[in-house]
Amino acid sequence: MRGIGTTISGMMGRGSIRHNNREFTAANVDRNRSGQNIVFVNEDLKQVYHELFDEALESYNAGKKKTRDKIPDYYEHIRQSKQEKLFHEAIFQIGNLSDCGCGSEGGQRAAEALTEFAKTFQERNPHLRVFNMVLHMDEATPHLHVDYIPVATEQTRGLSVRVSMKQALKQQGFTGIGRKQTEWKTWMDREKDALTEISQRHEFEIISLGSNRRHMDLPEYRAAIQGAEALQEQTAAATQELTDLQEQKTELKREIKSLSGASAALKAAERVRVDFEPSDRKKRSQGLSRALRWSRSGISRLRPCAEYAGAAPAETASSSRR
Repeated sequence: MRGIGTTISGMMGRGSIRHNNREFTAANVDRNRSGQNIVFVNEDLKQVYHELFDEALESYNAGKKKTRDKIPDYYEHIRQSKQEKLFHEAIFQIGNLSDCGCGSEGGQRAAEALTEFAKTFQERNPHLRVFNMVLHMDEATPHLHVDYIPVATEQTRGLSVRVSMKQALKQQGFTGIGRKQTEWKTWMDREKDALTEISQRHEFEIISLGSNRRHMDLPEYRAAIQGAEALQEQTAAATQELTDLQEQKTELKREIKSLSGASAALKAAERVRVDFEPSDRKKRSQGLSRALRWSRSGISRLRPCAEYAGAAPAETASSSRR
């Protein structure tokens, strides 16, 4: 359907794997369409870390004499790091609700283009190890979540194979130029170009600031497209944030329910202690008192007879009970 301008968006995601794999369902998800989602990759993150870094970790630790200088678990080492993240996420989308909504003809073509893009992602990015990749078809528009570990190889500092976004992208040929054009921004522009090329094969006319269309020289048009792309990415970011907040809300409800259960159990235990323990002690005390009084009175009554018979009081009392 040429003649209809469509935008391409690519942004950094927050990496909610539970949401991506629908272990958690946000309010904006149509569960009736979740079966249409396409899972390209779904691997355990910790297991992939072992696969990628165990050999380099063993070699690194072998060169350290002091135990304190060794890294026992690289996954935990990165998880606690302030410089690197365990993994990163990128989200890609073609069009918006008006031209590529799920269930529409444009949405179907967008899904096909994103599928082709997804299948070639790892080949284009040998240093970005994908461990989770899902195409969502149960929200407003088709969009692709790509979760990956940036792997830098042949390193002279730290592990020879280690997590580093900057070095991983550098090894793929991307360099940054200041804060506005970082390695990641340069890489993302390349990925959007790749998606644009694929989308054009699926009969989309992509409008972007990087195209060669003649009317792109018009300042008004360029500003309008720039604003549209910015708005689209802001909308995607807002949707992702809403999903994260919804997940946090669910987790808080679960924790509150758990704490409420624990509180109720403690209160019940306290009632048992208060209601039963004192009464038990009181009953036992009353029983012992009665037995003692009975014993004393019995012995007092039987003492004259015992003395008369020449037997010990205790024995007489025993004989009397028999």
